[in-house]
Amino acid sequence: MTAWIVAADKRVASVVELARSLGGQVIAVTVGDVTVGGVDRVVNVPVADGVPVEAAAPGVAAVVTAGPGDVVLAANRPAERVLAGALAARLGAPVLTDVVSLSQGAAEVSVFGGVSRESVSFAGPVVAVVDGGPAAGGEAPSAETADAQAHDAAVTSTERQDVGEVDLVAAKRIVAAGRGFKSEEDLALARDLCGALGAELACSRPLAEGVNWLPRDRYVGVSGQKVSPDLYVAVGISGQVQHTMGMNGSTVVVAVNSDGNAPIFRDADYGIVGDLYQVLPAIVAAAK
Repeated sequence: MTAWIVAADKRVASVVELARSLGGQVIAVTVGDVTVGGVDRVVNVPVADGVPVEAAAPGVAAVVTAGPGDVVLAANRPAERVLAGALAARLGAPVLTDVVSLSQGAAEVSVFGGVSRESVSFAGPVVAVVDGGPAAGGEAPSAETADAQAHDAAVTSTERQDVGEVDLVAAKRIVAAGRGFKSEEDLALARDLCGALGAELACSRPLAEGVNWLPRDRYVGVSGQKVSPDLYVAVGISGQVQHTMGMNGSTVVVAVNSDGNAPIFRDADYGIVGDLYQVLPAIVAAAK
């Protein structure tokens, strides 16, 4: 079998690891100026200046000649999802999302927001959208250049927002903030706790998509990041299933909430019922 990796970004270490676990040849099809190490072969689909990555779908579809038993893997990012969809349509292949495990001809996927798991089987090629992970290491083979077939599309304007990149999937410790914080400025308390614990800052959906206090790549939940750190500290988060399905792989969960009946305590190994404005400074002081 062959595992095909479609990469429009170098952050595909987890994808490469999954492809290697399948035991066959691993071919990376890169789009634009992307380098991927740790694979057997690289085929690059060039993208002209001003052309969006998604427009290269015809070129990618021409390169990926997946057959029965083959797997096409793409990182769960906007551009790669578009390319994965185009490939699935050309190959007549099913698309798997929320993949828990994958092997030749079979997979286990998370369904209903992570409440349950489903086993699926397939005879032909399959397209799987999975977590990307950090940048792939290892030696990168010399890339072969493919025909740059592309749709007639161009980027007409760009709006930039400077935000620091964060890889919550790889984080060993996470402090997640919720609507228990009264103002954006008060997140300084969560950042202080992150500093004391050596943790990354995350949040529940309302803080990323409601009040826009934090960028969306820090949102943990069903439609956000799915994390499995050694330590997850949920502060001011009620604990609805839409959030907990994103962090239920955590080894140890600590919850801080003023409501002793908050659902988050059902998923916590340790719970602190109290005002986060008093609890967090006390934890920071104790951690120093």
